[in-house]
Amino acid sequence: MTNARFQNALRREPQAVPPIWFMRQAGRYHRHYQALRAKHTFMELCKNAELAAEVAMGPIEDFDFDVAILFSDLLFPLEAMGMGLSYDPAPTLSWHLTPETVTRLRPWQEALPGLAFQRDAMVRTRARLPRGKSLIGFVGGPWTLFAYAVEGAHKGGLAPSKRHLPLFGPFCQRLLPLLERNVELQLEGGAEVVMLFDTAAGELSPGVYLEAIPEKLERLARAFPGRLGYYAKGITEAHLQHRLFRAGSPLVGLGLDHRWDLPARLAEAPFGFLQGNFDQSLLFMETAGFEREARRYFDGFHALSLEARAGWVCGLGHGVLPGTPEAHVRRFVQMAREAFSP
Repeated sequence: MTNARFQNALRREPQAVPPIWFMRQAGRYHRHYQALRAKHTFMELCKNAELAAEVAMGPIEDFDFDVAILFSDLLFPLEAMGMGLSYDPAPTLSWHLTPETVTRLRPWQEALPGLAFQRDAMVRTRARLPRGKSLIGFVGGPWTLFAYAVEGAHKGGLAPSKRHLPLFGPFCQRLLPLLERNVELQLEGGAEVVMLFDTAAGELSPGVYLEAIPEKLERLARAFPGRLGYYAKGITEAHLQHRLFRAGSPLVGLGLDHRWDLPARLAEAPFGFLQGNFDQSLLFMETAGFEREARRYFDGFHALSLEARAGWVCGLGHGVLPGTPEAHVRRFVQMAREAFSP
């Protein structure tokens, strides 16, 4: 009950056709999701296992992605720790993190039952997946959850979060044990890999990032060696100068956004898989232009041998944007398979 191409990519085994999955592949751009959202709140779609599985299955059945992704939201650990959470439609926390409020966060033992619904959703999604499809989970990265806890949003340069940088350590002392158990729940439910989506971490300078972030990630990765992947929008080569991002890492792979030369990075033979990284905005072009850019993108990988591009998981640089033409999502999947079929 797994996808052979995805498993090959995890092991960096050479193969002609890469596995394909998109971040946010089940979401607002998709009519299947819109129809469900018209009948249910976002919270219901996430917390009802049957509904979460139905949302996750939509892009599998429509676009034939190789990998399904747990339908949920990265902010639920904050809700579980007592910060409240509502969607109207943007997420809203009941209170924000400050040096005075950090002690209000519930310990992981009290918070964990509030995340059990993710295991249930994972179990139900796994049960519905056809043979030959894989399933991954995700949790929010520590810095991204910190930014939301402090500011209630991820926008701009995150000046308030950076101003409260000394608070990041005490926050993580409470968060990381919960994230460990959160990952464990998803793996128990049937996830093959869990992604750490630290989308706000690229707003940190490399120096601050290297001092504050990798040690937190490494703790999580060492708890589940070979089962955690990592993605942070906007990070650069300078952010990756840590043993966590080198051969022998307990991480199973990285997602890279569209600013990277992914074929060049693959040719360096890093650890694990590399996921990405077609520019998601190019899906909005008129069809001929979009197909031209997709072919140009694939040409970069054609220049590599099968061995050099082992580990590639084909996808976007970031998530599918609202309003993205469904026909172009479908066509990208078709083009990727046609481009690399022997």
